[in-house]
Amino acid sequence: MQTERRRQLSTAEERRDTVLRTAIGAFASRGYYGTTTSEVARAAGISQAYVYRLFPSKEALFVAVVEHCFVRVRESLEVGAAGAKGGSPEAVLSAMGDAYAHLISDNDLLLVQMHAQAAAVSEAAVREAVRAGYARLVEYVRGASGGEDRQIQEFFATGMLCHLLVSMDAEKVDAPWTRTLTAGIRHF
Repeated sequence: MQTERRRQLSTAEERRDTVLRTAIGAFASRGYYGTTTSEVARAAGISQAYVYRLFPSKEALFVAVVEHCFVRVRESLEVGAAGAKGGSPEAVLSAMGDAYAHLISDNDLLLVQMHAQAAAVSEAAVREAVRAGYARLVEYVRGASGGEDRQIQEFFATGMLCHLLVSMDAEKVDAPWTRTLTAGIRHF
């Protein structure tokens, strides 16, 4: 008996994931303000109307992208914590820092984070997504590392410095100021 092959239509959830992955690249390239939903739709191979069926607004789409990026950061920190050589806060934070440094070598993720922080200044929904994402990350890092508040603050401050250094390609500039800022910072 021959089985008939049927064309599998993608579910709304699969389409949503496709649009989300496509939107990451679009928002990374042009930011929240410079990206249109028609550009995302075109890149995803669907109509703009269908984008709006999946996400009620550009803001909702961007917030979903920001939330997805926070999930990826959390996953990388979990991998780092699991691979730590020792259980001290310093060892766990160092391993999580390495995992994060690897993760932000994906420029799209780094750029979305930076665009989200910029848009958070004037977009309440984005600001709330960024706050909620950082709240979850800080509490995860605190719990996984057992670090003190100062150590957790330094961990996140170093992460922000990494954003700056990667964004301006500081390692390609040999100057006293770049040596000062890049000292002890890992890049991949």
